[in-house]
Amino acid sequence: MILFVRALLVLSYFFLVALVGILVCLFRPFNPDNTRICGRLFSVGGLKLLGLKVHVQGREYLQTMEPSIVIANHQDNLDLFVHGGIIPRRCVSVGKKSLRYLPLFGQVYWLAGNIMIDRKQSKASIDTMTATTEALKFKQTSIWVFPEGTRNHGNNLLPFKKGAFHMAKQADAPILPICTSAYPKHIRLNRWHAGDIYIQVLPPFQTRSVDKTDLNTLSQQIHQQMSETIAQLNDKVASSSRA
Repeated sequence: MILFVRALLVLSYFFLVALVGILVCLFRPFNPDNTRICGRLFSVGGLKLLGLKVHVQGREYLQTMEPSIVIANHQDNLDLFVHGGIIPRRCVSVGKKSLRYLPLFGQVYWLAGNIMIDRKQSKASIDTMTATTEALKFKQTSIWVFPEGTRNHGNNLLPFKKGAFHMAKQADAPILPICTSAYPKHIRLNRWHAGDIYIQVLPPFQTRSVDKTDLNTLSQQIHQQMSETIAQLNDKVASSSRA
């Protein structure tokens, strides 16, 4: 019963926030800070309705960051609520062009200034690289990317695709990793308190001194550190659930 009522309330809240987000964005269309504002709106009420509590460590890295490529592990559709509260200032994401056609959410995603690409066209990767480089270098805007390319459903971190690292190197921008505990494995949405989620923001990795030929090594290094951090966060979840 709790799960049914919760799903109904969250869905209603989702469309309400999307509608409010569209109105906000219409007053300042494509402003790179729209994503942060809309993310906060989705997160603040969504987490309460879901019965989830998010604990964040390393916020100082978000508050002092320069324009960066922000990477995070991608687990579930609920990432919108889980990550929405920590989106840094002037940060947009890269998403599929088809998202534009989702009722309400697609329109707010587009108006929020996110970079939309058509993955079926080979020219899209070049256009995306140009757009992100321009945003990082000349518009003081950060780019949020899920480097796995798809949801891992709370399983082990999937191999990283190369795009985020080439974006960072082309603009000589730092890479800021965000690690989130494997929440699809332990949350119980049929309970009032559905569970705790832990997020750790890691120190940024600089790319200025990294040669393009060493990007694979950098990718593997970051992947390993994120995997180890996620494992530690999962241990923390297990310890808190036993307490």
